[in-house]
Amino acid sequence: MPAATPQAPLEHLFAWEGRDRHGQSLRGELMAPGASLVQAQLRRQGIFLTRLRPVRAAGQPALSHAERAVFTRQLATLTRASLPLLQSLDLMARGQASPVVQRLAQQLRQAVATGQQLSSAMARHPQSFPALYRQMVAVGESAGLMGPALEGLALHEEKACALRRQIRAALLYPAVVMLVAGAVVALILGMVVPTFESVFASFGAELPWPTRMVVAASQTLVAAWWPALLALAAGIGLARWMLRRFQALQRLADAALLHLPLVGPLIENALLARWTRTLSTLVGAGIPLVDALGSVAAAAGNRVFEDATRQLQREVSTGQRLSQAMQAAGVFAPMVVQMTQVGEESGSIDTLLGKTAELLEADVDEGVKGLSKLLEPVIIVILGAVIGAIVVALYLPIFQLGAVVSA
Repeated sequence: MPAATPQAPLEHLFAWEGRDRHGQSLRGELMAPGASLVQAQLRRQGIFLTRLRPVRAAGQPALSHAERAVFTRQLATLTRASLPLLQSLDLMARGQASPVVQRLAQQLRQAVATGQQLSSAMARHPQSFPALYRQMVAVGESAGLMGPALEGLALHEEKACALRRQIRAALLYPAVVMLVAGAVVALILGMVVPTFESVFASFGAELPWPTRMVVAASQTLVAAWWPALLALAAGIGLARWMLRRFQALQRLADAALLHLPLVGPLIENALLARWTRTLSTLVGAGIPLVDALGSVAAAAGNRVFEDATRQLQREVSTGQRLSQAMQAAGVFAPMVVQMTQVGEESGSIDTLLGKTAELLEADVDEGVKGLSKLLEPVIIVILGAVIGAIVVALYLPIFQLGAVVSA
């Protein structure tokens, strides 16, 4: 593989507000690798900043994960066919069924036509093209290997989408079944049980304790269903706000997610597959290992793996081998550590990490199928037990009354 030439720093779009030497208010947008460079550049122009933030301009389209995968595959195919970049973007802009992809391709073509590099044009669309994606494109531009870079990106995006679909499929079925089960139980408690209450009142005798519990639950639901819904919505909103606000809480939640029964190992394998696939793609593109680890940490998707990857980056930067740092972290599966060690010794770490990602993706696929087969009877048994208990509790006073009459 040809060595990648040093790449230009990845640029981002910043919106700024400030005042000049005469106190006049000014504002504008500027492309730069970082906020400190924006401040330095404006300071040289005699502008004193009052506000600076990264932005996505209003009206810019944002690609979904699936759309980005399709977009990347199409651009890679056209580029590998030796079509010029402008012509490739023009064909994509005119041949897309999705208006979002069509509009984005048009904006990228206009930017490239003015002399901008594709990675710089993509920096104006951070919601569609994350930093890791743009870094791969920038490497391809610097090395003159846009075709292979886009091909690797397309494979990476397609594998990531496949993993998301697998995890979504594993979690969607039990979630839907539990939602339907909750709706059925609420319907029984809210509409069926009140009908039985008038019958129970005519008995003039104390009800069995299972029946009293069901009746109390029904009365509570009927009297306070809307405050309960409001409290549930408020609780979900508060939990999401706290997870975004407090990193320590998010770290605890991510760690708990990995230890969930049945689902936890599946999620861990999916995260490891994404981790190894991303690192393999970056290293294979010629990005130095330390820089690649920084990009992988930002795209880890889990605080536990993000913190562990940041620690790996620090230790590798001091000269320690990646496999040794991974083993000391205690987060990575032994197979991943061993494959990384073999890759280091053979000088083909990107290839070995890619093979590891394939093995983990296969494990996730099998895990999803097994989980679906396992959860289906478990959920049916739980749902049957709950509804059966409610029905028995409702008919228990009638059975007891029949026994008294027959005696």
